Amino acid sequence: MEIKPPMLLSTTVAERQPWIYNSWVDGLFVLFPPFAALVAIWLFPAAFQLSGGVNLAWWVILVLFIDVSHVYSTIYRTYFDRDTFRKRSALFISVPIIAWLAGVLAYLAGPLVFWRILAYMAVYHFVRQQYGFLRIYSRKEKVAGFSKTIDSITIYAATIYPLLYWHLRGPRVFNWFVENDFYYISGARVADFLQYPYIAILLLYVINTVRETIVARTFNVPKHVLVLGTVLSWYFGIIYFNGDLTFTLLNVISHGIPYMALIWAHGRKQYYRPAQGSRFLQLLFSNKGILLFIGLTMLFAYVEEGLWDGFVWREHLQFFSLFSHLPAYDDNYILAFIIPFLAIPQVTHYVLDGFIWKIKNDQYNWKENTIGA
Repeated sequence: MEIKPPMLLSTTVAERQPWIYNSWVDGLFVLFPPFAALVAIWLFPAAFQLSGGVNLAWWVILVLFIDVSHVYSTIYRTYFDRDTFRKRSALFISVPIIAWLAGVLAYLAGPLVFWRILAYMAVYHFVRQQYGFLRIYSRKEKVAGFSKTIDSITIYAATIYPLLYWHLRGPRVFNWFVENDFYYISGARVADFLQYPYIAILLLYVINTVRETIVARTFNVPKHVLVLGTVLSWYFGIIYFNGDLTFTLLNVISHGIPYMALIWAHGRKQYYRPAQGSRFLQLLFSNKGILLFIGLTMLFAYVEEGLWDGFVWREHLQFFSLFSHLPAYDDNYILAFIIPFLAIPQVTHYVLDGFIWKIKNDQYNWKENTIGA
């Protein structure tokens, strides 16, 4: 089926709801993923609510082909975009180099130092993505400043409260990257107390939403669905369930799929219909190019994880047989150079993501080409 470009949407629909691309693309790939994950967990508890770890099949689907793959979708917006790369070449070249050098120093200070820094960079990245989507879906709203403040406090509460609960209650059966990559503080009573301001913030958001709906006679569907999905996925993924697979499913699907959808939506508007940019990007964001878009990210992810498994983990060699003959190192001085090198794509993704999401200064043309529907 031919995907209708955003300019073919009716003016009333475009004005009524601030979609990034259109209602069904946003709904299916940006807003629906956390709800789909929750429904799957509730319908199939025997499959998802397990006390054990993530088996190979789910690891390949969730970690390799969604989580790691979404990291590489950033290259379509940065390194593969000739105009953007030319304007920001110093940034794009220096970030991977600095990431590796800083990673080496951190690992030499202690392996756990490196993994903790990486874990908290990831946490910041995940939290800020939800705030970024909130701002995108709020871009057309004409509301008072306190309403925007309530929105911001709510999205941060939805993500930070579960993280505080995790830190105060102590280790769960899952980790972000490796065991003890978070600093845990003994504070069960504080964790219990924090639920009250958390609930109060959510109630304030609901009350303000009702007030805005009555006054403005509009209801921002994508923004409110995004907030609800964020609240549910973070609460159930971290607090309610205590399972490695449930956490991975909710965490990865709610983050990776929407990010790739946003990159695709931008590329579709930037290159396909205007026929701008390189022929490769025009092909990539065509109807048939979606397979290439996904396939390339999966290929890059497979190679990276194959190197990780061959040199470091040795956990999934049955899947990464091409890398099974690589030498496995356990010397920390050697790993201090290898592990930060393998982490370069991930760290670069975290850093550059802080630039390409910017809307206020719009240095990367997001407002004009990606969210101007």
